[in-house]
Parts: sequence; C-alpha cells; structure tokens
Amino acid sequence: MTVQRGAALKFIFVTILIDVIGWGIIIPVMPGLITTLTGKLANEGSSTGGWLLFAYAGAQFLFSPVLGGLSDRYGRRPVLLFSLLGFGLDYLFLAFAPTIGWLFAGRVIAGITGASITTASAYIADISTPEKRAQNFGLIGAAFGIGFILGPLLGAFSSTLGARVPFFVAAGFTLLNFLYGFFVLPESLLKENRRRFDIRRANPVGALLQLKKYPVVLSLMFSLTLLYIASHAVQSNWSFYTMFRFGWSEIMIGISLCAVGVLVGVVQGGLIRIILPKTGYVKAVYIGFFMYMLGMLLFGLSTQGWMMFAFLVPYCLGGISQPALQGIMSSQVPPNAQGELQGALTSLMSITAIIGPPLMTNLFTYFTSKGAPVYLPGAPFFAGAFLLLLAVLLSYRSLSTFQPTVPVVKAG
Repeated sequence: MTVQRGAALKFIFVTILIDVIGWGIIIPVMPGLITTLTGKLANEGSSTGGWLLFAYAGAQFLFSPVLGGLSDRYGRRPVLLFSLLGFGLDYLFLAFAPTIGWLFAGRVIAGITGASITTASAYIADISTPEKRAQNFGLIGAAFGIGFILGPLLGAFSSTLGARVPFFVAAGFTLLNFLYGFFVLPESLLKENRRRFDIRRANPVGALLQLKKYPVVLSLMFSLTLLYIASHAVQSNWSFYTMFRFGWSEIMIGISLCAVGVLVGVVQGGLIRIILPKTGYVKAVYIGFFMYMLGMLLFGLSTQGWMMFAFLVPYCLGGISQPALQGIMSSQVPPNAQGELQGALTSLMSITAIIGPPLMTNLFTYFTSKGAPVYLPGAPFFAGAFLLLLAVLLSYRSLSTFQPTVPVVKAG
C-alpha cells in the first residue's frame, strides 16, 4: 500500500502517544504497589523495582530481534498490533497481582511482546526521506513528551480511587490503541522492500553482528550503551528517590513527570526542528550528551524538591542527541534492513536495561543504607554523569571523521 507520508506520520504519532500514556499512568503508582506487596520502605523497594526492569529487559533482549525481523518480512502493522496486545495483558497482570511474582510474570510478557517503539521507529524510517528522518524520529520524543504530561497525571489522580485503578486505566488505553491500530493504521513497508525472515539474524547476537557491515553504526553502539545505562540513574530511581529524599506523594511524582513531558514535548516536537538544521547531526550529539551530563550532576546535588523541577530543563535538552544519533545510523542502513536495525537497537537497550536498573537502584539503596561509608542519595546520578562523559569521548572518536551520506537541510 502506498502511504502518504504526512497522514502516516499522524497515524503513528497517535499510536505512540496512546502507548506512552499507558506507560505514564503506572509510573507514579508502581513504587506504592511494590512496597505494598513486599512490605519494604521506598529506598529498599527501589531494588525490587530494578529487578522488575531487569526481567522486562531480559525478555525484550531475547525477543526484540525476532519481532524486528518479522516486521521486515510481514510489515510493521501486524507486529505493532501484537505488541500492543502484550502490553495490555501486562497491565492486567499488574492490576490483579496478589504477589510480587505476578509483577515479574507481567513484566516478562511485556518484554516478549514489547516491540512497539522498535516497530514505530522502523515505520518512521520507512516513510521518511533521508534528510527528514532525524526530525521525524523526533516525533517519537514528542509523543513521549505529551504522553508523560497526560499519563502520570491520570495515574496519580486515578490512584485516589484505589491503588489498582491506574493499572486498569492503562490496560484500557492500550486496548483502545490496539483497536485504533487495527482499524486506522496503514502498513508502511512496501512489498518490494521486504526481505525473508532469517532466524540466524533474528536473535540478539545475530542482529548485533549484522551491524558489522555498517562501521559508523557499530562504533556508535558503544556510546549508546553508556547513554542508556546512564539514563537509568533517572528512569529507574526517580519515583523512589523523590519519595525518599523529599517526601513526595504519588500526585507530586505525577506532576513532576508531567513537567518532564512538557519539556520533552517542547524539545522533541519543536526545538529539534530548529536546532538540527543549524547544528547538524554531529554537533547535536555532543550538545545533547553534555546537557544530559549537566542535568544528572545537578540532580545529584539537589537539596530541595523544587530544584528537581529546575534541573529538568538542562536534562531534557539532552534529548536532542538521540534523534540525531538515530538519523546518523539510519542513513547508513538500506530500507529492507531498517527493522533489523531498530531491533538491534532495542536489543542494545535491553542489554543496558539488564545492567542499568539493578546497578543504579542498588547504588541508591546502598548509599542510603545505615551501613554505607557515606550518605550519598545522589550516587546514581553522579555515576550516570561519569558514564556520559565517557560517551562523549567515544562519540567524538566515532564521529570526528564522519561524513553524512545525505546533506542536512538548512533552516529556511
């Protein structure tokens, strides 16, 4: 099916948006559910939260290359619908969970089917011209931004109706998203751009080994690895850290994530379309990494709750780096391997999500425990900033001689 680019982008934007709203709904209330089921305090429960992310990431690591390969063979639409059904089932597991084991079971199911953003990225690559690809990848960030405005607020306020209510709401949004995709979302991958499914390539190792054919992509993987691990200093600890350090409630956490959504939406949906044409992809990577690093250092040094809101500004400005990196890597890969590339990137994210959450949450737990040599709640943020410094150095090595295969469109 021939897809009109503008209409297709709107379709996939709405699909990602509803998906992210579902995620955002459960973030403010997950710490409460974990502490209820385990009987632990917030700083102790962060470790369990890290292991739940570990279970999700491990399953995703094994299965995302399979789904990426299937999307290159059968199209993006059926894989995306399958993924949405998996997330809906996960939220229902969380809603009915009588024990912590149910949470782990739901997270594994979500990891097996969790290819929605992977497939959406391949979808965007299918319908984008090379010079617009990075800017269109920014739509994913914009959908995340708006989703994190609406989702956490819905989660925080629906929790006042009952501790399990937000999970039912998230399941409802996800199943509505499935229906939207089933009846509205067109296929993006033309039949002439499809390739045979090869199980030798549809595994985490095989998918990553295929990237040897693309030296720039392979070299940037090391920088991305450090970025993704560092990001879990914030992603895995935010709710636990702010509850423990500043006494925030679920509603305050939801408001803070709403602020994240506003900032991410502004950066990814607007600023990136101004910044990228002016700086080019390579400078945008450096600037973004520096802003991420600055934001993490400031989080770690915060002594009052309002500072976390203020320091979100430099941290969220760091988001200009990821669409730029995706644009660089996607430009190196042919149309019939975009799903494989996105599957490999998801595998990489999963590897780092196997490492990052336990590392960062246990750092937080250890440095807030009575046996710690020094009381340092900001330890995971300082560790993340150090990893980002290494990422800057590695990306410079990879990109210092890089010449784009397509010109960067100048503003105006």
